[in-house]
Amino acid sequence: MKSNHVSRRRFIAGAGAAFGAAVTTGQPGLASAAAKSGRKVPFSYCLNTSTIRGQNLSLDKEIEIAAEAGYTGIEPWVAKVNDYAASGGSLKDIRKKTSDLGLTVESAIDFSRWIIDDDAERAKGFEQVKRAMDVLARIGGKRIAAPPAVATRQPGLDLMKAAERYRALLELGEKMGVVPQIETWGSSKILHRLGQAMFVVIESGHPKACLLPDVYHTYKGGSDFHGFKQLSAHTVQVLHMNDYPADPPRETIGDRDRVMPGDGIAPLTQILRDLIANGSRAALSLELFNPAYWEQDPLAVAKTGLEKMKAAVNKALDVN
Repeated sequence: MKSNHVSRRRFIAGAGAAFGAAVTTGQPGLASAAAKSGRKVPFSYCLNTSTIRGQNLSLDKEIEIAAEAGYTGIEPWVAKVNDYAASGGSLKDIRKKTSDLGLTVESAIDFSRWIIDDDAERAKGFEQVKRAMDVLARIGGKRIAAPPAVATRQPGLDLMKAAERYRALLELGEKMGVVPQIETWGSSKILHRLGQAMFVVIESGHPKACLLPDVYHTYKGGSDFHGFKQLSAHTVQVLHMNDYPADPPRETIGDRDRVMPGDGIAPLTQILRDLIANGSRAALSLELFNPAYWEQDPLAVAKTGLEKMKAAVNKALDVN
């Protein structure tokens, strides 16, 4: 963990130099340290394309960058997949390209009204999820995020009803071949805490129920990171990896303030060790929205993010 005096201003001021140094050196020791020590790395590494979203790349280019940077997984946004298909792109070709480059589509991001109380609007939300799952299945996608989208400003939503709706979403997923994952959103009025999300996961009563936690959202939502000790390997199949600075404070920090793993104050070593102790084999998916990264070369950003995730894992494994 870095010093608690890390600030976003200091981070942005040094971002360009840090990226340049990391990409120039390549930090080969980080990539092979665990292998040399004989300790098996239990995680795989995935790129959530939000990290390079500001560069406005096409879906196929994002896939190429993820592969060239050294990731084994990718987490695209469904809207980008839809745009690619609408412009005449072949989803069959995308599936082949992803496979040929050694990538798996570990998860995907979409926002639908699956959780809200309004029956008619919720039905539309389920239709949207169905279309998204169909698109993902066609490119080999395994999972899809199920955040409390649209209902973020709705306090007091009955968590038991949310669990029933999540079960219905899981049943749809079984038909479509894509597993929906409950995602916490720290700024939401509902599902902003790990305990709320796990209530929905458990009370859904479905064997494929799972959670998509996020380092930043856990902090923003006010949950203690020791909660990760209670999360099984089945529960967490994908973890959104990122970090956050001490400034801005929790009350005002936003998505744009997320920083690279290790560049902030998040207890990443504790989080990863707790997951490892529970037998985790999760895909660590780098999800950032920082405009400073969007001004950088996307391949450089992707490479730096991968090296920083590997460094965090090596630290958790006590590998130098």
